[in-house]
Amino acid sequence: MKRVLGSVRARATLAASVVVAVALAAAGAAVLLSLWTNLSEQAGTEAERAARTVATDIAAGESYGHLSLDDDDQPVQVVDGTGRLVAVTEDLERISGTGVDRVQPQAPGAVTDDSGDGDGDGDDNSDRDGDDEADDGDSLDVDEIGDASFSDGSATIDGDTADYRFATVPVEVQDKGTLTVHAGAPLTAEQEAVSTALTVMLIGFPLLLAVVALVTWLVTRRALRPVEDIRGEMAAITASEDLTRRVPVPHTHDEVARLARTTNETLAALEQSVERQRRFVADASHELRSPIASLRTQLEVGAAHPELLDVGGAVEDTVRLQRLAADLLLLARLDAGERPADARFDLAALVVEEAGQRAGDRVAVSVTVSGTDTVEVSGSRGQLARVLGNLLDNAQRHTRSSVAVTVRRVGEWALLEVADDGAGVPATERERVFERFVRLDEARARDDGGAGLGLAIARDVAVRHGGSLTVREAPAAAPVATGGALFELRLPVAGAVR
Repeated sequence: MKRVLGSVRARATLAASVVVAVALAAAGAAVLLSLWTNLSEQAGTEAERAARTVATDIAAGESYGHLSLDDDDQPVQVVDGTGRLVAVTEDLERISGTGVDRVQPQAPGAVTDDSGDGDGDGDDNSDRDGDDEADDGDSLDVDEIGDASFSDGSATIDGDTADYRFATVPVEVQDKGTLTVHAGAPLTAEQEAVSTALTVMLIGFPLLLAVVALVTWLVTRRALRPVEDIRGEMAAITASEDLTRRVPVPHTHDEVARLARTTNETLAALEQSVERQRRFVADASHELRSPIASLRTQLEVGAAHPELLDVGGAVEDTVRLQRLAADLLLLARLDAGERPADARFDLAALVVEEAGQRAGDRVAVSVTVSGTDTVEVSGSRGQLARVLGNLLDNAQRHTRSSVAVTVRRVGEWALLEVADDGAGVPATERERVFERFVRLDEARARDDGGAGLGLAIARDVAVRHGGSLTVREAPAAAPVATGGALFELRLPVAGAVR
């Protein structure tokens, strides 16, 4: 059960159902309220029309006994200024909501008591002197009828009890003062309409909610089917450890398709990384095998024939083995994402210092610093010194007569160039030369050509410092003859905003 409720489909269906349920409840309440309000206004209008009709008759001088109060559906009360009930609908048995509970007309001079049962001595036609009053009075203008006010209540007419909307209309009559007419319109039709609408909602809304939930469940299932296919394929890849497999990409242009493509790109990068690691381990093992085998052979010969021990060769193999181990360790740290230090130093001063320590090189190194300003960079001074050393070692290995180093600032970049006048690097090999354990001159002896890690380390360090390392042919303007190799190291200047 927890697994089902924890699924995306279940949560999406539940969320959609809750949202629709809240929307339906709000819409239903608004519809019922609007329906009741409109129908109540219609009933109020009907009640006001009846009250004004009676008020108009009274203002026109009609006697109380001749008022049209025989409508069984509309209770009417006429009250004078003293609160005396002077006219009422026939067969009215009970009324509430008008402020006058009496249902029988009162004789003139009767004591007014709104809480009484209305059993006065008068009768419905208590207008014995009404005819005389009507004869003496003049007809009044209808404009003397005041604005209506409304209230809700109930009434019983001839045994039938119902709810009513009452309209109260005051009317000024000469010699009679201010009379108040209360007339009601039944709310039975309105209540039936609201009840019918509520019944329809109570039946229809759950059905509509069930349809929404079902459609959401089915649509979500179809939408998430590619995700389940991706998950299943990823589980199979994990179980088989076969990184050549790829997840299926749906024929859509939505987020799921982008997820599948991104997943495949991640798998491809992971495959390349694993393959690169395998090649690295294999190449490292192969490179380590040679000096270790040579050193072991020399030691075994020395142990059997001390006079034949080549101490110099053993030391050389040991140094080579030490350098290779150091290179492998540095590459491992770079692959692990080790962040360089954040020290700031002058790149030109570093170049001058490193070049000054290479007095024993086969070819002298010339250093040129363009401009008088310092070229400050940030990062690991030791790693960048290692990059410069690797570039100089490579240049010394391939040059014929000269090696030149130039340092200058180009905009927001520090540019370090190492040029030689050797055979150069073919255009087709200028990216491959930075791969690990790659030596373009396979005929060169390993002792002279190294393990093929120097340029790979140099580029990795440059990238970790936010820069780049490229190679091209040395131009005619370089301090060496054209045709040689020109390695360009670009590093961001410290503090520069790029």
